[in-house]
Amino acid sequence: MIDTNKPLERAILIGIIYPGQDESEVEDFLEELSFLTETAGAEPLKKFIQKLDIPNPRTFVGAGKIGEIALFVRENKVDLAIFDDELSPSQLRNIEDALGCRILDRTNLILDIFARRARTSHAKTQVELAQYQYLLPRLTGLWTHLERQRGGIGLRGPGETEIETDRRVIRDRIALLKTQLKKIDTQMSSQRKNRGKMVRVALVGYTNVGKSTIMNLLSKSDVFAENKLFATLDTTVRKVVIGNLPFLLSDTVGFIRKLPTDLVESFKSTLDEVRESDLLVHIVDISHKNFEEQIAVVNETLRGLGTSDKPMIMVFNKIDAFSYTARDEDDLTPVVKENYSLSDLKNTWMASDKNHPTVFISAKKKENVEELRKLLYEEVKKIHIRRYPYNEFLYDLSSSDL
Repeated sequence: MIDTNKPLERAILIGIIYPGQDESEVEDFLEELSFLTETAGAEPLKKFIQKLDIPNPRTFVGAGKIGEIALFVRENKVDLAIFDDELSPSQLRNIEDALGCRILDRTNLILDIFARRARTSHAKTQVELAQYQYLLPRLTGLWTHLERQRGGIGLRGPGETEIETDRRVIRDRIALLKTQLKKIDTQMSSQRKNRGKMVRVALVGYTNVGKSTIMNLLSKSDVFAENKLFATLDTTVRKVVIGNLPFLLSDTVGFIRKLPTDLVESFKSTLDEVRESDLLVHIVDISHKNFEEQIAVVNETLRGLGTSDKPMIMVFNKIDAFSYTARDEDDLTPVVKENYSLSDLKNTWMASDKNHPTVFISAKKKENVEELRKLLYEEVKKIHIRRYPYNEFLYDLSSSDL
């Protein structure tokens, strides 16, 4: 929880427009970085954007822009500057010298949020390992600001005592954490095997698309759900029964653009729920202006996990964000996203994917959830029949049985 009595740290956000990108795209990226910043407990004051072919090897942005940013930092008492790309150790040192405030890159910010969100010993161990792996190559000169200010965003977790500046100590800690995680991974693997032959369904999607809310609806449980990024870190598994058909449903950590590779590796056992599932339910926030890009990010992450060929249901959530204005046949009002009806949505490209069944719902308003339940039943039934063909007669249920 964020201490409401403590004044929020003041932050600025910095990004680059690379060749082939337009300014609106980078503005969207920084808007997401702003949401990450707020989730971490800071107040975004201003965004700085510069067009560059490649980042400046010394200060990420050019000399003129870094001077402009430094002036703003001094005049507005900025606590930290957050960059939308990962910074090298030398860039971190040079930028800190130039700006005189604490410097974070996107990876460090995400790690900090994970450190804040970690609840169980498993999640805390995973996050701590990722933090140390990120910090190890950045030890030289990294702790100078710690003498001036302890704590704060980007400083939770490891590295707050001088002894941890010793590389040997950190390498030993990394080795110990890996050993602990290996034991935990083995235990969790055994737990998954002990679940028997039940069909396993995994909810996947970009962070903050409503996976936990859907989990609560389908399993009638009380999984923590919040309108913040990475509200869920620990995988939750629940038994769900639709009609007479039981299956296991898991809610997994959300994906995000530029998800740190150290986190992906550290969260191996969590992501194994996705790897070992029989069916994926890809949740999409259809109200987000960049939901197509979010779909692409999730699909790319699934390809990296080797799970892109699994059966999948596409669930477009948050249709309550649309007005559903009823239109007469002779109404010449342009059909735009804001006044799409459910039938309009079903006639879009989103519903025409022949490889993946599609459903449009509002988990928050519980709209069209029964259609999702029926679709889940049909897809789980297909897997169950292949696994237990002699039980096929059990699945002749009418819609009233669901």
